[in-house]
Amino acid sequence: MPSAEERAALAEENAEDEAGADPRLRLLGAYVAQSLRPAAGAWERCAGTAEAERLLHAFLGCDAAEGPQPLLVVRPGPGGLALRPGLDAAPDSGPPRAKGLFFLRTRPEPPGPHSLRGSVLCGDVPAAPLEHLSALFSEVVIPVLANEQNHLDWPHVVHQDVWRHAHSLQCDLLVIAEQVKGKTLLPLPAGSEKIEFVGSESETVLDSTDKSVIYAIESAVIQWSHQVQVVLKRESSQPLLQGENPTPKVELEFWKNRSEDLEYIYNQLRAIKVRGMAGLLDKLQSSYFPAFQAMFRDVIAALAEAQDIHMHLRPLHHHLEALESMEFPEVKPRLQPLLHVVCLVWATCESYHSPGRLMVLLQETCNLLIQQASNYLSPDLLRSEVEESQRKLQVVVDTLNFFKQVLQDRRENLHTYFKENQEVREWDFPSALVFVHVDSFLGRLLMVQDLLNTTLDFHKLGKLEFSGIRGKALSQQIQQMYKEFQEMYRVFSESSYDCLDPQSMEFENDVSEFNQRVEDLDRRLGTIFIQAFDDVPSLEHAFKLIDIAGKLLERPPVAQDVADKYLVLIQMFNKDLDAVRIIYSQRVQEEAEFGFSSVHKNMPTVAGGLRWAQELRQRIQGPFTNFGHITHPCMESAEGKRMIQKYEAMLSLLEKYETSLYDDWCQTVSEKSQYNLSRPLLQRDPETKEITVNFSPQLISVLKEMSYLEPRQMKHIPEMAAAMLSSREFYRQLVANLELMANWYNKVLKSLLEVEFPLVEKELQSIDLCLRAAEETLNWQTEGIWDYVSQITISIHDLEQRIQKTKDNVEEIQNIMKTWVSPIFKRKDGKKECLLSLDDQHDRVEKSYSLIKESGLKIHALIQENLGLFSADPASNMWKTYVKYIDDMLLDGFFLTIECSLKYLLENTECKAGLTPIFEAQLSLAIPELVFHPSLESGVKGGFHDIIEGLVSSIFGISSLVPRLSPQNGSPHYQVDVESMARLASMRSTLMERVQSMMALCCSYRNTFSQYSYLYMEDRKEVLSQFLLYGHVLTPEEIEAHAEDGIPENPPLLHQFKAQIDSYEKLYEDVCRLEPIRVFESWMKIDVRPFKASLLNIIKKWSLMFKQHLVDYVTNSLADLEVFIKNSESGLLKEVEKGDFKGLVEIMGHLMALKERQGSTDEMFEPLKQTIELLKTYEQELPKTVFKQLEELPEKWNNIKKMAITVRQQVAPLQANEVSLLRQRCAAFAAEQQRFCERFHQEAPFRFDSIDPYQMLDAWHTEIQQMESTMASTAESASLFEVSVPDYKQLKQCRKEVCQLKELWDTAGVVTSSIRAWETTMWRDINVEAMDAECKRFARHIRNLDKEVRAWDAFTGLESTVLNTLTSLRAVAELQSPAIRWRHWGQLMQATGVSFTVGESTTLAQLLQLQLHRFEDEVRGVVDKAVKEMGMEKTLKELQATWASMEFQYEPHLRTNIPLLRSDEDLIDVLEDNQVQLQNLMTSKYVAFFLEEVSGWQRKLSTADAVIAIWFDVQRTWSHLESIFIGSEDIRAQLPQDSKRFEGIDIDFKELAYDGQKTPNVVEATNKAGLYEKLEDIQSRLYLCEKALAEYLDTKRLAFPRFYFLSSSDLLDILSNGTAPQQVQRHLSKLFDNMAKMQFQLNASEKPTKISIGMYSKEEEYVAFSEPCDCSGQVEVWLNHVLAHMKATIRHEMTEGVTAYEEKPREQWLFDYPAQVALTCTQIWWTTEVGIAFARLEEGYENAMKDYYKKQVAQLKTLITMLIGQLSKGDRQKIMTICTIDVHARDVVDNAQAFLWLSQLRHRWDDEAKHCFANICDAQFQYSYEYLGNTPRLVITPLTDR
Repeated sequence: MPSAEERAALAEENAEDEAGADPRLRLLGAYVAQSLRPAAGAWERCAGTAEAERLLHAFLGCDAAEGPQPLLVVRPGPGGLALRPGLDAAPDSGPPRAKGLFFLRTRPEPPGPHSLRGSVLCGDVPAAPLEHLSALFSEVVIPVLANEQNHLDWPHVVHQDVWRHAHSLQCDLLVIAEQVKGKTLLPLPAGSEKIEFVGSESETVLDSTDKSVIYAIESAVIQWSHQVQVVLKRESSQPLLQGENPTPKVELEFWKNRSEDLEYIYNQLRAIKVRGMAGLLDKLQSSYFPAFQAMFRDVIAALAEAQDIHMHLRPLHHHLEALESMEFPEVKPRLQPLLHVVCLVWATCESYHSPGRLMVLLQETCNLLIQQASNYLSPDLLRSEVEESQRKLQVVVDTLNFFKQVLQDRRENLHTYFKENQEVREWDFPSALVFVHVDSFLGRLLMVQDLLNTTLDFHKLGKLEFSGIRGKALSQQIQQMYKEFQEMYRVFSESSYDCLDPQSMEFENDVSEFNQRVEDLDRRLGTIFIQAFDDVPSLEHAFKLIDIAGKLLERPPVAQDVADKYLVLIQMFNKDLDAVRIIYSQRVQEEAEFGFSSVHKNMPTVAGGLRWAQELRQRIQGPFTNFGHITHPCMESAEGKRMIQKYEAMLSLLEKYETSLYDDWCQTVSEKSQYNLSRPLLQRDPETKEITVNFSPQLISVLKEMSYLEPRQMKHIPEMAAAMLSSREFYRQLVANLELMANWYNKVLKSLLEVEFPLVEKELQSIDLCLRAAEETLNWQTEGIWDYVSQITISIHDLEQRIQKTKDNVEEIQNIMKTWVSPIFKRKDGKKECLLSLDDQHDRVEKSYSLIKESGLKIHALIQENLGLFSADPASNMWKTYVKYIDDMLLDGFFLTIECSLKYLLENTECKAGLTPIFEAQLSLAIPELVFHPSLESGVKGGFHDIIEGLVSSIFGISSLVPRLSPQNGSPHYQVDVESMARLASMRSTLMERVQSMMALCCSYRNTFSQYSYLYMEDRKEVLSQFLLYGHVLTPEEIEAHAEDGIPENPPLLHQFKAQIDSYEKLYEDVCRLEPIRVFESWMKIDVRPFKASLLNIIKKWSLMFKQHLVDYVTNSLADLEVFIKNSESGLLKEVEKGDFKGLVEIMGHLMALKERQGSTDEMFEPLKQTIELLKTYEQELPKTVFKQLEELPEKWNNIKKMAITVRQQVAPLQANEVSLLRQRCAAFAAEQQRFCERFHQEAPFRFDSIDPYQMLDAWHTEIQQMESTMASTAESASLFEVSVPDYKQLKQCRKEVCQLKELWDTAGVVTSSIRAWETTMWRDINVEAMDAECKRFARHIRNLDKEVRAWDAFTGLESTVLNTLTSLRAVAELQSPAIRWRHWGQLMQATGVSFTVGESTTLAQLLQLQLHRFEDEVRGVVDKAVKEMGMEKTLKELQATWASMEFQYEPHLRTNIPLLRSDEDLIDVLEDNQVQLQNLMTSKYVAFFLEEVSGWQRKLSTADAVIAIWFDVQRTWSHLESIFIGSEDIRAQLPQDSKRFEGIDIDFKELAYDGQKTPNVVEATNKAGLYEKLEDIQSRLYLCEKALAEYLDTKRLAFPRFYFLSSSDLLDILSNGTAPQQVQRHLSKLFDNMAKMQFQLNASEKPTKISIGMYSKEEEYVAFSEPCDCSGQVEVWLNHVLAHMKATIRHEMTEGVTAYEEKPREQWLFDYPAQVALTCTQIWWTTEVGIAFARLEEGYENAMKDYYKKQVAQLKTLITMLIGQLSKGDRQKIMTICTIDVHARDVVDNAQAFLWLSQLRHRWDDEAKHCFANICDAQFQYSYEYLGNTPRLVITPLTDR
């Protein structure tokens, strides 16, 4: 283990490298790290805390030297390192578990920043230092001293002294250790181990005992006595006497520890050794033995006392623990049991009968309560809510007072705790001594409570607001005072002292100053309240002010100031009493004049009058009651007494009024009630057929009166009223049942749909029959009506429930279908940023399909349930119609469901910003193509198009999952109808078009990567070989340009290699920059990463290929050179003798090789070095041998060259002899090869008819091969001896021609064998396309043969064979057409002049024998004709099928149910298309065979087209005129002849309609004989009727010209309803500018008459006519009356408006007249007032125009103020319009003759003519008085002012 100095040195070294704010902290941290080895950063976290920074600053600072030596201890803990200022552990932590590190200051000077040596002492601290030190002495020091070998040289005295001090120190350590545990250890003296127990006869022992031992024992007894006396003198009251505030647990703990400590002492004194020591002292008659005995007795007595007290105090422990664990508000119930136990202790424990001890316990209990109260109140007592703090304070005060009271009760009843024969010992100490702390604490609580009460009072200032004229100013003063008070109170809320500490005088000083400032606020507050009372408008506000002020008015300064204001309240109440008297008098007078007076809404007259009296009474009772709540004695004054007398007199008047009102009612109620009770129960509306309960309002009024009067317990109730009151519940239930029944019945009538009514019509008729009695005979006094009503109610309720259930079922069906309306396919996890989830496509489809299937079953079940609820026959037409209605609803549901899914796909495939892709495809490289996954190519199975098509098909497929409800629709499900919906088809088409467009776009994007195709399409080896030959890659243009002479070789140089490699490196970087993801049109994501990775890999391979070639080139070049030098050296060293031809050839070979290689080898070393340098730049590794060879080989090469020169000189004579022989052999071979060539051209297979050409070619190949071998050996020898040899071109030409013949005959063999194989194929099975492609391939191959071959006969024959076969195959392909019939074969025979039979067994060989290649044009002509005729045949068949199934659709006429032809756009389109097709067929030159059939269809469809056109024309005209000539009696009366003519037309048309319905087929129905002529006749007669009707309408238009504004249909509607003005109202807006409807006078039965009394505009503005308008008679007459009344009314209103303009303010005047009148009158008066202003200007009043301008501005401001307020919609529009005109009118001119003024549109009123005129410049127009309503006006600008 390193020493402290070593650790310090090591720590300082480590600290040098650390950074920190204070370098000394780093030094300390280094010590900690070396000693404790904490986790990284633990010291920094520990030193960074606030407490640690404070301790470290104190330890390292200059002030540390002033006190005792500073000590710091660092210990590891569960949360890291802990820093303490001493050896004591933290209060909240247990005993230390590991060693620590201490730092001790040794010098007063602060430590330096570089070293702690000399200033700070550092060392380890054990976990338990005391035990560690004690064990050190016991286990180390004492055994060392006890060993005699260790002190042999010591003097005896020294040994004894050292031993004594060591023993003393050991004893002290043991005593201290036990004291820490709370025990007192009596240390044994030195030598006690030698003492044995002394008996009575142990004299020898006494003699042998050392005197030092006896001395030690006596010294020990003295020490023990001191120790025991210290223990015995300890009292539990010591903490109290020291000024502490202990709790009762301290008392209990004291007696427990005292008992244990004394028992421990007692056991030590009873030990054997101590008894031996006592015996020894006794035998020796030591003077210390009596002291020992007295000490022993004291211990025994004290132990008995302590155990007795501890046993009696133990029950208090449970109560105290409960008291400490609970919240303070729960303490009060626990106090009595606690004090009960205390009294029991006092009564039963003799040892505790000391008042001093009991006072200690009670004072500690008080301390406990104070401590808990402080914890409960602190720390935010003055910072919390005041109410909450007050509540807590009150709880504490109550609890403490309760404790004092309980303690006093227990003191008074203390005798009850003693037994009968036991002496009662009272508490002879004053209670004040016990409650010293409590009383002091309560005093402080009362001070805080008073502060909080004041605060609570002044907190009301924050919410206090005054009304009235000075309300705002007073409220501001109050708020200012509130802010001042808050500032004053902030002293307490921000204080740092404890306000509950009675010893804190700072709080008392603050409270004193606070109270002084509050008195000033009270005086100011009183002044403000006086002003507020002066400003209150009424008594109610005054009492509200008193209520709001609350206790603030009770504060003495405030109460003194406002005392005079209470008399003012009495005066105000006197005025209220006078006002109530006036109201009473007015009501009495009103009832005397009119016989009634107004009451509250919904209240009956009598009860309302009584309620009025009651409210009037309450009006004066409320304030009078408030006077009773006032603490001020104002009611005792003279004014107060007079006010009370007036109040009582008013109450007496109200009582008399109530009595009189009630008596009058009692006299008339019986007669009226009897009459109304005899009326029928129900009444029915003749128009709507709805029923209502006929219970008279008078009866309801009586019941209401009784219900209101009953609580008042009025006397003398009328008998009839009393009877009705007693039967009130019966009438209430009866009326309620009838109301319920009527509601159910009316609900059934109103809710039944057109398709539902026939299903319950019979049941409704039965119910109506039962209801007739209630409508005619039964009244409210009939006996047994309850049973009747109950029975009919049950039947109606049953019907209503069944109908409601059916509607609920239909609604449930609709709700079920709503659950379908959700996209089937969504993005993954429903997140917008995810793609469409295609992985779980099948599961989603199955889930959706399962849901819809289950829903379908449920829908069918609900329909069956409705069948039972309607009790309908499933085969009836009524039920079928109903089912058809639900079926259409279901079809709409499928439409919405499919539309939702398609819409989701369409929305997510739109090209718009912010949309994330929904589909993804990966682009990858599958050499030689780029492919998408999924495929985006058209027509690829399983591609993207198929996926989307599958999704759409799945979406449409849901409509096939539910069986059809209506079986008569033909289809078993709904898919057919859904797919035929144009909207869905359009969405589907749009989606697929987007998909197709996207596929094309993505493929186009893929094509942009075609620039890289050469990287994976070209053969790398081939490219490298071309590069090595020509220095670059050959282009097709270069190859074609040098096809004849060949491309000259140009091997690449090093810089070309570098350029090639750099190009690939740059290409690699370019590809790396390609975007990995590409999004098209926001919804399609293309992942290019797979392709990109593949392409990068390929580029790397290209680059590596060139690099590797350079590496191989360098390596192989050097290796070849090394091998060559080695072989050449060994060969040149051989000796050659004369005649040794073989040896000479070998030597010459080596010399020749050396000569050939010399030039290239001499120049190869420098390029090789450059190549190596280049490879290094690309970080390409080379073998180590390369560098070695590059260093050695140049020298070896020079040596071998020198050797070659020497050898060449040695063999020169032998070489010359051999040269002459070689020249003779060359001449002989040249003659032989000439003869061979001539024979080859004569006998070789150059003709197409050659027999066995391959055998001939083999023989010639063998001969040529032999001659080539001879030529090669001669050329080799010649080259060695440097002899020139001829080329022998003729032999080379023969070799070339043999190869060409072999290739030609190979091609001929393939062609011939293929054609022979085809000839065996049946002609119907011939695959002409494949054969044709193969033949074309043969032809291309033949053309690609060498040009020299084309002159040979074999080539010509082969080419003609292939071309003839091609031509024949084209003819065969045309003859295979399905359009060929037997008649066409005959035409072919006739054209070719060849007779043949074609059957199923005919082969291609037989057809080729016909030599069809000679008749190609004839065959093509016949086939073209056959194809055209087949097209005609197909068209005619489709035509036949189309019109065989084409039928007319009919729909019933609304009035007559006659079947009318339904307009079918598809039928018209098909008809037109087919007619065009037939016309095209007729113009064809191939129509001859089908001429008759085409003509027939042309006639039929032309007739159908004409008939349909005229039929629809006639039908439309008939439908238009039928309602006029048949349904309108007025028209029939006016046009009798035309009506009779139309009746004939009606009969004929109906006959044709019914007859047409019997023949649904279109062609059959329209081609009936005479049909077109009949329709033409009807059409001509209808024209006459239309003409007569038009002339009649013109007469009406002349009578009322505004009819010209209407269409004929609208005019006819008006004429047909001319006698019903209410029906004509809907056309008024078309006849008048702004008249929407009219108000009609009502007759006695509350029904409108034909007398109009007013008109409404489109804006709902009502204008009453100046005189009633009669709207009876012909419509054109009374409409003229309406027009005249409208104009007269507007003129009349305008006359009054102009006159009344100046009688009242304009802002009031404009509400009295319609908007048009108000606006026009405003403009009239503007013109007048401007004229007056101009006149005053002329009179000399210069400010006239300015004054008028100010007036206009003021008027505008008034209007704007009105617009800001509450207005109705109409009034707001009226004022806005006037504002618009006034803004323009505000700008007037200075001169009355100025053009700007004259050009204004000026309205004026002529008093004589009583007309309004509009003037502009010199023009004048009379106002037309057309009603314009309340319309807005555009803002007038210079542009619109024109």
